[in-house]
Amino acid sequence: MPDEIGYLFQQETKYWRDRPGGGMLDWSQKPSPYKEYPGVVEIGLPAFQPPGVTLEWCVRNRRSVREYAPEPVLLDQISFMLWASTGIRGRIQGYEFRTAPSAGALYPIETYLLVNNCSGLSNGIYHYSVRRHSLEIVKQGDFGEGLAHASLGQSMCAEAPCVFIWSAVFGRSKWKYKDRAYRYVYLEAGHLAQNLALAAVSLGLGTCQIAAFFDDEVNQLVGLDGTEESVIYLSTVGRPA
Repeated sequence: MPDEIGYLFQQETKYWRDRPGGGMLDWSQKPSPYKEYPGVVEIGLPAFQPPGVTLEWCVRNRRSVREYAPEPVLLDQISFMLWASTGIRGRIQGYEFRTAPSAGALYPIETYLLVNNCSGLSNGIYHYSVRRHSLEIVKQGDFGEGLAHASLGQSMCAEAPCVFIWSAVFGRSKWKYKDRAYRYVYLEAGHLAQNLALAAVSLGLGTCQIAAFFDDEVNQLVGLDGTEESVIYLSTVGRPA
């Protein structure tokens, strides 16, 4: 066990009272919490009407859904789910606060959307611009089968109307938390995924979270280097069959 990577990671990223960590932060090098694709086509997301259901109802009805009806997800539904999972909930004294917690408010998670069947959107891969609440076109085309192949043959990635793809820009968190940042990054992906799952249920939709995939095949599909930024989590979304 002492030689296993997971064990070593857990031990080496612990905080100890007799081993002060951290150090002075270079504020001039603080990473931006926003990624943008300058010059690409951008699609503004519509206003949404929050569903009139209780949190208790959503929690009770959340389940993993792997089979989906052949009907599109609507653009206003996508707008709500993107906002609920990681959108800006308020601005106070120049700071922008999101719907999911983040260690140090560094927000290392980026959201991409693979579209198979969504009204108002051509099939393709999009990046969610948090600051502008819009979608930036990364590439157009049919990529569901490719994602399913890269996800150990999980066909729901091709059959669901859309798939949320979460990546981590590790340097944002490492700027402050060094190697312990990796713990926070994965926790934060879980926060976003649960927000999405509950938001989807409130709309009469279902989700299934996926962590089993060939990392660099999905990175290549999205167009990420797999080092500075890498895919860490997926979630299918659609109406249960």
